[in-house]
Amino acid sequence: MDGVPRVPEQRSPEESALRFGVLGPVRAWRGEEPLATGSPQQRALLAALLLREGRTATAAELIDALWGEDPPPRALAAVRTYASRLRKALSAGVLRSESGGYALRLRDPRSLDLGAAQELAAEGEKARSAGDLYHARQVLNEALALWDGESLANVPGPYADTQRTRLEEWRLQLVESRLDMDLEQGCHAEAVSELTALTAAHPLRERLRELLMLALYRSGRQAEALAVYADTRRLLDDELGVDPRPGLKELQQRILRADPALAEPSAPAPERVSAPVRPAQLPATVPDFTGRAAFVDELSEVLGSAEGRVMAVSALAGIGGVGKTTLAVHVAHQARGAFPDGQLYVDLQGAGPRAAEPETVLGAFLRALGTQESAIPDSMEERAALYRSVLDGRRVLVLLDNAKDAAQVRPLLPGTEGCAALVTSRVRMVDLAGAHLVDLDVMSPDEALALFTKIVGEERVASERKAALDVVAACGFLPLAIRIAASRLAARRTWTVSVLAAKLADERRRLDELQAGDLAVKATFELGYGQLEPAQARAFRLLGLADGPDISLAAAAAVLDLPLEDSEDLLEALVDTSLLESAAPGRYRFHDLVRLYARACTERDEQPPSERDAAMSRLLDFYLATAAGVYAIERPGDRLVDHLQPTGTAGLSFGDRQAAWDWLYSEGVPLLACVRQSAEGGTLRRAIDLLWASVDLAESGANAREYEATAAALRKAAHATGDMRAEARASVVLSNARLFSGAFDPAYREAREALELAEAADDPLPSCWAANILGSIAFYQSRHADAEEYFSKAIDKFRACGDLAGSASPLCNLSRLHLSTGRAETAVVLARQGTDIYQTLGHTLRGANGRYALGMALGKSGQHADATAQLEEALRVFRDSRQRLWEGMTLCRLAEIDLESRKPAQAAGNAELALTVLRGIGGEWRRGHVLTVLGKALHGIGHSGRAQVCWREALAIYEKLESPEASEVRELLTPITAA
Repeated sequence: MDGVPRVPEQRSPEESALRFGVLGPVRAWRGEEPLATGSPQQRALLAALLLREGRTATAAELIDALWGEDPPPRALAAVRTYASRLRKALSAGVLRSESGGYALRLRDPRSLDLGAAQELAAEGEKARSAGDLYHARQVLNEALALWDGESLANVPGPYADTQRTRLEEWRLQLVESRLDMDLEQGCHAEAVSELTALTAAHPLRERLRELLMLALYRSGRQAEALAVYADTRRLLDDELGVDPRPGLKELQQRILRADPALAEPSAPAPERVSAPVRPAQLPATVPDFTGRAAFVDELSEVLGSAEGRVMAVSALAGIGGVGKTTLAVHVAHQARGAFPDGQLYVDLQGAGPRAAEPETVLGAFLRALGTQESAIPDSMEERAALYRSVLDGRRVLVLLDNAKDAAQVRPLLPGTEGCAALVTSRVRMVDLAGAHLVDLDVMSPDEALALFTKIVGEERVASERKAALDVVAACGFLPLAIRIAASRLAARRTWTVSVLAAKLADERRRLDELQAGDLAVKATFELGYGQLEPAQARAFRLLGLADGPDISLAAAAAVLDLPLEDSEDLLEALVDTSLLESAAPGRYRFHDLVRLYARACTERDEQPPSERDAAMSRLLDFYLATAAGVYAIERPGDRLVDHLQPTGTAGLSFGDRQAAWDWLYSEGVPLLACVRQSAEGGTLRRAIDLLWASVDLAESGANAREYEATAAALRKAAHATGDMRAEARASVVLSNARLFSGAFDPAYREAREALELAEAADDPLPSCWAANILGSIAFYQSRHADAEEYFSKAIDKFRACGDLAGSASPLCNLSRLHLSTGRAETAVVLARQGTDIYQTLGHTLRGANGRYALGMALGKSGQHADATAQLEEALRVFRDSRQRLWEGMTLCRLAEIDLESRKPAQAAGNAELALTVLRGIGGEWRRGHVLTVLGKALHGIGHSGRAQVCWREALAIYEKLESPEASEVRELLTPITAA
């Protein structure tokens, strides 16, 4: 703290600046100025008066408070002296003499930090009773933040001792209440770390043990939860000769039974909003809705029964263009009155190659329902649980349009009485439990003609009824096709119905919907495409070539080879004609059917055909040039950018590294899609270089799986072409990705192949990287002699290339090797050399990698404080750069330093955080390492049962990987097994 207690200032004009603190050292302030509170005994007197909350304390009571049964001979005179000094230091009238005693009167109880804490705690209890867990937890955290170490620190006397114990007990009760609410809000994974440290500090406090068991169980760590009970029972028996309390025993039995009720609630409660948010997201219903009367009645009846059912779900299925969305929106609007708390809508894009992720949709729904961004968790399971909690007690209709399958839909269902869901999909969702299934077929001829007539006009159709029947028949009676055709005809007053019928009569211009399935509306798209201006038509064709789920304006401009302004005009014109959608400001996407149609147009109309290849080549160049710029910003002086394939299209430039990171991570999926599309012919080399320059997509864990799969595809393509240089680079990229994912054996094979190919192709940089990767893998596999040879070779190779920045990485890696082989002194030297290079060149992220290595080396050298400082600075950079892999491993290294510094509780907290951060990334070997460290920390705080669970899991991982670390874990388990 800065020396000033964090309590609200008094409102009294006379004493507005006078404040006191007892939740820590006993202190007083006037404004920001600390006041002298005198000797320890004088502070003890001040504390005794403050804690009496304005009541008078007699001289005898104060003497007893300060000295107990053994007061000094002049105790009364000393009390009077202390009181006189305090009166001079404080405002007039604050310390008063009354009836032979003293009283300290504060006009605002909150001017004492304890008073402020009591008010906050009461407010939190009231909010919790009212069901507002978010606010309750918030104010409880504010109350706990008022503590600044031990209460009444260094204050002597029996009264202070008693009050110190009381205040610490109250603080722990507040902590337990707040942790209990954490678990109610679904923050179980985050609570494990804090609870582990608290149970270490207060081993006999059973409530903390109970909360830890529950948090572990809800985090999927049942064995550890049961181990906590075993540890607790053993400890209570050894220390007190008693059994755990009944509540703890009951929790153990419920965990053994896998009681479903223990898993709820499993997500954060929503943050408060000033007023209930009632979303109204339904798209506009069409004014010319026609037919489907039986379906409307059927669906309306199901939705009308929502109030008395757990949840009403109706799933409409049918081919694309059959009118599922139109019917669902129409029915939803009719039912709005039954759902006064709002209506949610989303297009799940299930028919396309990149269906919407449920966690993304849940985030959008939660925001629409008034949940603050900071309260929305990361995982899909937690978001789904929070979503259900937010909807509890509300009557909301959810329209899930264009769903891929039941698995995509399930997390988005409300699940509470009074709510309902309408689902549309191209597949029949027989596996969606409890859903009312509706199969929607094409319109009847009469309904189709009625729809056509409403749009075109009765007069035009009445005189050409047969031609109108021919039109709707040519459309396959599909509502979407009919609507598009009729709208075009309505907009062209010089056309007759017969002209339109003649256009559709040519079978080469339309696709038989029964044979083509989802391509049934191709002929209707042709009508819209035929009305485009030449520049618009070209943009429509070329933009459909890219595989990504969407495309940015800058990338689209590269495809079209046009300035941004001209490109934006064309794209917005396509949006206006409904042939393109605006996904977000500056981003565009095709409906999946329209994209397929655009590609058919490209194959048919784009002349010369080489323009198609040129457009995709420009997109590849744009991504490569921009990714290279991002790489250069983060790694100034690194020679990789000098060895990449030249590009003919300029990329974006960024003013700072944060903007560069934002671009890379937002473009990750479209970028990787472009790489996959370019894995052949003359674009293969550039595709490989793009993947190489985008290495942070793998290293950060953001797109690690997709990156590795793409690298494998490029490696295969390069091998098939016989291009030795391309194959060497692709092998380096793939081996590096597999190193990050912990797949060491296949990574080693790829890196060896890369080294041989790069040397044969006289391509120096892949050779440098391959040697460094081979050294890293050999190091992880404890082949130390091989690792040292490879690292030394990598250093020489980087230096020979003039790549000083590149040489820093194997230097830091060699430092770690020296550390593992007992050469701590040289390990520090090597790590400093690498770190100095990074700092000289201005590498922020790679500088953190250097600090990571240096921190490890300093820790093994016994310089724990310096080691911690290096690792904490590295951790800050990794978090800022969104490098989850390195963030998690740095937390693990901090835990190792904590163990060496004999701080097992702190080590357990850091190791727990490491496990949470590394969830799903880094591979099993790294998970095994963190579990081993966590087990050591838990063993150090007396949680031997949990330690055993962690070590057994680590041993299973190492044995599966045939890793030499298995022997160390066996040794750790041996004493426990023998006991």
